[in-house]
Amino acid sequence: MEAHRTGSSRRGRTGGGACAYVVHLQSRRMPIEFQIEATCGRARLGKLITPHAIVETPVFMPVGTLGSIKGVPQDLLEELGVRILLGNTYHLYLRPGVETVRRMGGLHGFMAWDRAILTDSGGFQVFSLNELRRVTEEGVTFRSHLDGSSHFLSPESSMEAQIGLGADIIMAFDECTEFPAGRERMRTSMEMTLRWAERSKRYFEEHKNEVPWGSRQSLRSAQGELTSVASLQGERIPSGMAPPNDESAEGRADKSVRATLEGGELGSRGRPGTAVPTWVGPSSTAGRTQSLFGIVQGGMDFRLRKESALRTIDIGFSGYAIGGLSVGEPREVTREVAEATLEHLPADQPRYLMGVGTPEEIASYAGLGVDMMDCVLPTRAARHGLLFTSEGKVSIKQARYAADAGPLDPACGCRVCQRYSRAYLRHLYAANEVLAQVLNTVHNLSFYLDTMRRVRHSIRLGEGARSPSGVSSQPKP
Repeated sequence: MEAHRTGSSRRGRTGGGACAYVVHLQSRRMPIEFQIEATCGRARLGKLITPHAIVETPVFMPVGTLGSIKGVPQDLLEELGVRILLGNTYHLYLRPGVETVRRMGGLHGFMAWDRAILTDSGGFQVFSLNELRRVTEEGVTFRSHLDGSSHFLSPESSMEAQIGLGADIIMAFDECTEFPAGRERMRTSMEMTLRWAERSKRYFEEHKNEVPWGSRQSLRSAQGELTSVASLQGERIPSGMAPPNDESAEGRADKSVRATLEGGELGSRGRPGTAVPTWVGPSSTAGRTQSLFGIVQGGMDFRLRKESALRTIDIGFSGYAIGGLSVGEPREVTREVAEATLEHLPADQPRYLMGVGTPEEIASYAGLGVDMMDCVLPTRAARHGLLFTSEGKVSIKQARYAADAGPLDPACGCRVCQRYSRAYLRHLYAANEVLAQVLNTVHNLSFYLDTMRRVRHSIRLGEGARSPSGVSSQPKP
């Protein structure tokens, strides 16, 4: 195990005024590492190393509320370059249920997704229920939006659920302060969030080794490894698999893979559609745990935000999120509060701004030093026919596009812009075809992800986090 070397860093000037900054964190077996590779002003270029993926930051994280990005299969998300996505604890808790997901190896196994996942605590969704909830010191009693059944969510049960879901990064349970709110209400809510943060961390530390990664690993990563071994070694069985007499769950799964390999049915040339087992043996995440992030609240009050940040840091988390924004306040207020809060967050840990925003906004927040962002906007807007392009927003439902033979965005290299005309996209939307939502979502996600690629490239060059105007989406490999 490597020595604990937090605080050790190396700085050096780079072009354009950027400052290289490498942070040496904990052992490689720690749940998460965050390395800042360059800075330009307040903008930071880094890597977030999670148990399932290395994520380049600043990063935009697509929202997969129910364990899926609506209309987009996982292989296409991989093609688009998504390294981390979100799942929603509240919705997954209600359906299909945490135990179902846990038994499938967590969300990674359930979704067949081998890259990183972040789950929220469920606090924001419960906050959104409004008349269907009752908040006490112990937690929140609420009625399901699906069938009206009564449920209770607390810091402890939120942690239990998120551990069962098995995301790489999970969030402390918080109370999202409504807008507008008086100062006394903002303080009361902030104090509740801090007490819940302490309870969240206490439960997490006691149960973090219960994450359901150790027994199963999704086929997709194993299939690539086994196919490579089969082709290079004449279908020899990979070393490290369970011995023939191993009757553990992992051993039975491994023997199933052995039998498939020996039968020539896994990765056989000329048989791309061959059925394969769903699970294989010990995961590369064995011995790893999740990372718990704290959430800063305090409403729109700068002093409360500072106090919340400092006291949350005192509790101690792997990263820090700015919550309670985008709840109805003017966008300029959102930026002011986010900027004021960022001043008080640790420079050597990931900073996560929850629930923002437009392409211009995410580029702007990256310039302020935000490392992680998420928003439902690109996918929700796509389903309503609103598309983001290098030439501005396009409402594809408008009749003026009915005979437009040009691509949606001439500067975009995504599969939608390379193949389909605006006229066809408009026709699909007008005809209420499911394909319209799929193609629109693929384009919007591509635009957002390419915006962040451009931002990271600009920081690397020492140009800061430039706005996405004129962003050019490159063809995907």
